[in-house]
Amino acid sequence: MANASTCPPLTRESVQTAHKRIEQYIHRTPVVTCETLNLIASTAQSERHDGQPDDIPSDGTAKPQLRLFFKCENQQRIGAFKARGAFHALGRLIEEEGLENVRQKGVVTHSSGNHAQALALAAKTHGVPAHIVMPTISTPSKIAGTKSQGANVIFSGSTSDEREAVVAEVIKKTGATLVPPYDHPDIIIGQGTQALELEQQAQQLIADNAALGIPRKTRLDAVIAPIGGGGMLSGICTALHGTGIKVFGAEPNFGGANDAELGLKQGKRIEKVKTLTIADGLRTPVGTIPWTIITDKDKLSGIYSVTEEQIKAALRLAMERAKLFIEPSAATTLAVVLYNEELRKLVEKEAGPEGWNVGIVLSGGNTTVEAIAKLFAAPSKVE
Repeated sequence: MANASTCPPLTRESVQTAHKRIEQYIHRTPVVTCETLNLIASTAQSERHDGQPDDIPSDGTAKPQLRLFFKCENQQRIGAFKARGAFHALGRLIEEEGLENVRQKGVVTHSSGNHAQALALAAKTHGVPAHIVMPTISTPSKIAGTKSQGANVIFSGSTSDEREAVVAEVIKKTGATLVPPYDHPDIIIGQGTQALELEQQAQQLIADNAALGIPRKTRLDAVIAPIGGGGMLSGICTALHGTGIKVFGAEPNFGGANDAELGLKQGKRIEKVKTLTIADGLRTPVGTIPWTIITDKDKLSGIYSVTEEQIKAALRLAMERAKLFIEPSAATTLAVVLYNEELRKLVEKEAGPEGWNVGIVLSGGNTTVEAIAKLFAAPSKVE
């Protein structure tokens, strides 16, 4: 990676500069709305006729008025937001070391899938060899996607320590430069570029269609994004700092996957996470640099978590009602706004009768029809 000491500062201005650097390589993904999901989100859980998780009744009474704006990073190159950080980080590395030097050494990373595919694509675009360390439990479609970009895939165990040990071996053998999945300023700044687009696109949608908002609310009030390693959420916090737009994080809580939420409550970063949540892109602990950003209360307003069944219910709604093909990790944001009663009460209290315009980041869509079918298959009965 480019030396951290020479990286741009973690500011909104740096994110704006990064967007100019990478815009030729990425898609400006669409922002869409869905009246049906707005209605469900604005209805108390206890009063809903549909959209609730299977077999989990809720007596939730919060009734915040919500207008949702979905940032469709599932339509980004390689099917996820990670293309932004990978192109920015590799571009900065090439600027500092020169293209031929980078090509000679190659690059390496570890990832459960989306950063793997993103770096493989960025490397192929610039003619740079890429070595990608992936856990053996990675989603098959993500492994296939990474290999399709011409990367050398090496398998490892599922924990961060196991991944990093294999990366160290690759570096020793090849001299490749590490491009980490989230814990570096260039990655964070690159991921934050989606927030700039979301901010502008939502404002334009509201201006063009009065039915999407109310006269005195012409822009977003908040953005909700998933958090695993924290590169995206900290990048969004950085991009929107000083705009008045609140930022929230969304996590699964299965098997301790909500390490960021728990860490904020305990006042310390949780360094190890081992979970098999269906939100496979969020199985990693928060990085050290993202942690310094998300613990700043001026930048992040809170992190909220949801159950596996709530993620599945949100995934079903996104697909069946909004016609959005997303992966479970992406569905955590919609799940939080629909089912986390703590957040819903907060919005109801702070927004009042006017409600909020909320940006919902759909981080990726790298899954398959078979995987989705398996996820929703009825459990087999024991005879």
